Amino acid sequence: MSRPLSLRPATADDLPWIHELRHRVYAQELGQHAPNAEGRLVDGLDGDNVYLVAARGPVRVGFVSVTPPWVGRYGLDKYLTRAELPLLDEADVFEVRLLTVEPDARAGAAGALLMYAALRWTASRGGRRVVAMGRADLVGMYRAAGLRPVGRTVRSGAVEFEVLTGKVAELTRGTTGRHAATMTRLAAGVDWQLDSSFAPRPDGCEHGGASFTAIGTDFRSLDRRLEVVAADVLDAWFAPAPGASEALAKDAEWVARTSPPTSAEGLLAEIATARGLPAQTLAVGAGSSDLIFRAFGRWLTPASRVLLMDPGYGEYAHVTERVIGCRVDRFRLRREEGWRINPERLSAVVAAGEYDLVVVVNPNNPTGRHAPAAELRAVISAAPARTRWWIDEAYLGYVDPAESLAPFAATDPRAVVCTSMSKTYGLSGVRAAYLVSEPETAAEVRRWTPPWAVGLPAQLAAVEALRDPAYYADRLRRTHGLRRQLASDLARVDASILVEESVANFLSLTLPPGGPSAAALVTECRRHDVYLRDLSPLSAAYEGRIVRVAVRDTAENARIVAAYRAALTALRTASASAAPALAAGVAR
Repeated sequence: MSRPLSLRPATADDLPWIHELRHRVYAQELGQHAPNAEGRLVDGLDGDNVYLVAARGPVRVGFVSVTPPWVGRYGLDKYLTRAELPLLDEADVFEVRLLTVEPDARAGAAGALLMYAALRWTASRGGRRVVAMGRADLVGMYRAAGLRPVGRTVRSGAVEFEVLTGKVAELTRGTTGRHAATMTRLAAGVDWQLDSSFAPRPDGCEHGGASFTAIGTDFRSLDRRLEVVAADVLDAWFAPAPGASEALAKDAEWVARTSPPTSAEGLLAEIATARGLPAQTLAVGAGSSDLIFRAFGRWLTPASRVLLMDPGYGEYAHVTERVIGCRVDRFRLRREEGWRINPERLSAVVAAGEYDLVVVVNPNNPTGRHAPAAELRAVISAAPARTRWWIDEAYLGYVDPAESLAPFAATDPRAVVCTSMSKTYGLSGVRAAYLVSEPETAAEVRRWTPPWAVGLPAQLAAVEALRDPAYYADRLRRTHGLRRQLASDLARVDASILVEESVANFLSLTLPPGGPSAAALVTECRRHDVYLRDLSPLSAAYEGRIVRVAVRDTAENARIVAAYRAALTALRTASASAAPALAAGVAR
C-alpha cells in the first residue's frame, strides 16, 4: 500500500533537490533557461519566498513557491513593469510560482494539491489575490482552477507564459463548490502538514471561537469549559451585573418559555435613558452581526462600493464581499503610523464621493487603536453627503463613553453608530446590540426587524446591565489593570517578541521574521488548552506573525503565560531539530 501524499513546508534538506529539479525541468526539459554545469537553478527570490513540498514518505514528488507581498518584489518584476501590471502594487497580492512535479508523478494528484496548498497558505496570511505565470500550453488547466489571464504574455527562453490572476475568495469557493467532490477525495489521501487548515470555514468568514470546539459544540461536555482558556474571543472575563444575573436566574423556566415584548420596547426605552438619546433614533438587534446583516443587506447591492479599514473586523469583509458581492476597497492602516487612522489620508480617499459606505470600527478590532471622536467627526462632516458611515463602537466602553459618535449620528443622516452589548457588559451569550441614527434611518431599520428579534433573556439582562453603570465602570478599570499585568508577564518571556497593549480587553504579540508563525504558536498553545487568535487571515499586513490575546482573569492569564512559554520552547526545539528553511536559499 502506497504512502499518503504529504504537503509540508520545505526544509533546508529539500533545497538541493528543489534546485536540481528546477534545472532538470526548466533548463533541460523546457529550455526556459540554459543548462549549467552545476545542474542547479536558483534565483534572487530564493532567500525570500516560501516553498511547499509534496512527498510520499522520503520521496519528494513536487514543489510550489509562494512570494508574499511583504517581500517587496515578485518574479514577474523581471518581465513586466508595475505600469504594465499594476496589480502587483496591491498590498495583498501573493505570487504563486514554479509549480513543478517530477515527471513520473505528473499523472497523480501532486500538482493539484500543490496548487491548493499555495491557495490555503495565501489565504491563511491574509492574501486576497494571487498572480501567476502559467505556461501558455497549459492555460486550460489554470482556467479550470479558476485563474484568468490578465492579457499579458511573457517569454522566457523557449517558453511562453500567460500572466494569470484570481481572487482568493473566488478560488476558494471553487474548491468548496464545483470541485468539492474532487477535494473531498484528495483530502482522504493527504497528510496535511501545513500550519493553515486544509479546509476553509463553511461560511467563509474568519472568526475566533475555536475554543468552543474544544468544549464541544454539541454541548455534551460543558464541564470542559473549566479546563479551556478561551482567549481567542473577546468575551468579557467578568460576570454580567448582579441584576442581570439575577434576572436570568430568578425564574429560568418562565424566561425560557415566555415570548418577549415584540419590539423590545422596554429595552429601547432603557437605552434612550442611559444614553440620553431620543428613542426614535434607536433600533435593536440580536447582537451587532444581526444589525450588520440586516442593514447592509438593505442598503447595499453588488453595484455598491464600500471602503473598509485594513486590518479590520472580518465580518464586514464577509458581508460586503462574499454575501452581497459589493466592490470593496481597503484603507490601509500602516504599521509605521502605529496602526492608527490617519485622518488626512482618509479624507483624501473619500473626497471624490465614490463610496456608498465607509466602515470604521472604533476602537479598532484587531489593531486595538482608537481614533479620537473629534477627528472622525471632522472627516465625516467634510465628506460627500452621498457617503454613509457605519461606526462600530463595540469596544468604546473601554475608552470613554464621551468619545461616542452616537449623539452626532442621531442628527446627521450620513452616520450610523452600532454598539454591541457583548464585550463591555458581559452579555455575549444572550446577544443584544443597538444602533443609533437619525430618526428616519432608525425607523427604516426597525421596519426591517422581525418581531421578537431580541429574546427575553437578552432583553431582561440588557435592561438590568444598563441600570448598573457603576458595576461596569469598576470592571473596565480592573480589565485595564489585568491587561497591563498580562502584557508585562508575556514581555518577560521573550524579548524578541513585541507585546503591544490595545485600549480594550486584548493585546497582541508580534513574532520576529524568520521565527515561528502565528499559526504555529496558536496551535502549540492549544496543546495546553489555551486558545489564542491568529490574526494572519485578516490582513496581509500582519505577515503571518501577529497573535491576539484576550484578557482573562488572574488565574487564566497565568495559564496563558505558562502555555506561551511552553509553546515557544517546543517550537524552538522542533525548529532546531528540523532546520526549517521556509525562506532560505542561495541568491544568484
